[in-house]
Amino acid sequence: MSEPSLGGETPSRPRASLRTAVVWEVLRDALDRRAEAGGGAALEVLDAGGGSGQFAVEVARLGHRVTVVDPSPNALFALERRAAEAGVADLVRGVQGDTQGLFDVVGRGAYDAVLCHGVLEYVDDPAEGLRAVAAALRPSGVLSLLAAGLGGAVLARALAGHFTEARQALTDPDGHWGAGDPVPRRFTADQLSDLVGGAGLDVTSVHGVRVFADLVPGVLVDAQPGARDALARLEAEAAALPAFHAVATQLHVLAERV
Repeated sequence: MSEPSLGGETPSRPRASLRTAVVWEVLRDALDRRAEAGGGAALEVLDAGGGSGQFAVEVARLGHRVTVVDPSPNALFALERRAAEAGVADLVRGVQGDTQGLFDVVGRGAYDAVLCHGVLEYVDDPAEGLRAVAAALRPSGVLSLLAAGLGGAVLARALAGHFTEARQALTDPDGHWGAGDPVPRRFTADQLSDLVGGAGLDVTSVHGVRVFADLVPGVLVDAQPGARDALARLEAEAAALPAFHAVATQLHVLAERV
């Protein structure tokens, strides 16, 4: 997988692209296939909880129309600015709302693809939230789901010497390592696949995201010639291997509504 330019990244932000490259490559390929199946027409894409538009603007750059639903007015303001700077303001629409009241602001069955990135960790009921997101899809529509991985958090806490917190995350039903943990909930690949299936979707692929990028010291990536590209290739190769899903910081599930 080649490393994309995502979200206005520059050479001064190498870690950002390492952390998003795998997701973007999988998502872009899925959107290309969906558009081709529809005769090449522009897709209607919903980005639920899309914030300032890191992925939404890149999707719009492909020529698709993107609706971003997010509860934060500040994030939507940043989205508007980012879309304007990218020259895709006419293809990106921001709407204030959340998954709990998703159909107060968007239509059911109205989208060819839905992005749900970094949302399930924070909703009160992940299964209900995912069912709402799935209901926004048209038949054969594509879901891109990105959520925090349990194994990556356990490994990171252990490598930092916080062994009690690592054990707490490992044994806690929500994968929460303590009072200072900013992430309320984490998932295994099987848990996410079960949630997707329960929402009436078929899982087409699972990828581990940030398998190594969060563990490798930044100085090694920045100081060694070619290290960034080599790490990106390593991330891409490991992402699809189930053995590495168990230690990934995030998990990406691609699914389809049949």
